Amino acid sequence: MSHEADRELARLWRVSRTVHEMVRDRGYLVADYEVDVPFEQFKNDFGATGSVDRGPMSFSVKHAEDEGTLYVYFCAEKNVSKAAMKTFITSMDKIGAKRGIIIWSEKMSPAAKKTLQELASEYHLEDFQESDLLVNITRHFLVPKHQIMRKEEKDQLIKKYRLKETQLPRIMITDPVARYYGMKRGQVMRIERASETAGRYITYRICM
Repeated sequence: MSHEADRELARLWRVSRTVHEMVRDRGYLVADYEVDVPFEQFKNDFGATGSVDRGPMSFSVKHAEDEGTLYVYFCAEKNVSKAAMKTFITSMDKIGAKRGIIIWSEKMSPAAKKTLQELASEYHLEDFQESDLLVNITRHFLVPKHQIMRKEEKDQLIKKYRLKETQLPRIMITDPVARYYGMKRGQVMRIERASETAGRYITYRICM
């Protein structure tokens, strides 16, 4: 294997770990051994031919509570085409998944982006560039603990403090942490920060 292919595999190994952590943090059933894959094993699984093979990295996973299926697709094309999007959706349909994440390396074509938008009413689709997943931002010591509130928890919060949704501080749907957790507009994030005086303090932000 060339030095360049070895470096690409090392990058993908880090990306794969972050993706599995992200999916698990959203409540999907991901085991520790799926997250903590040794590099040599990853190399054997996806680089045994001497080149990087993203295809087998794709996987599906069930949610712990609603039993919905999520399909994660690692696109083999450096520049995601409309054909690659079709392959992604076809793979989702085969397993009956309505939620999907496509991971891409360099570019997403205008046609592929348009396809994402056109299918938004039928599927819940997300896309991430590999470079954004090299490090799990939620594991950084400066990032406080985030948790999406259930609808009933959100309703209790608003009732308790006699608030309107518009009075809550906001978190944009494009915020890296909001994207990590797959937030939807209208959902509320509970954020717990450490405090030298109070021990901890909690704030809430609504996704816009």
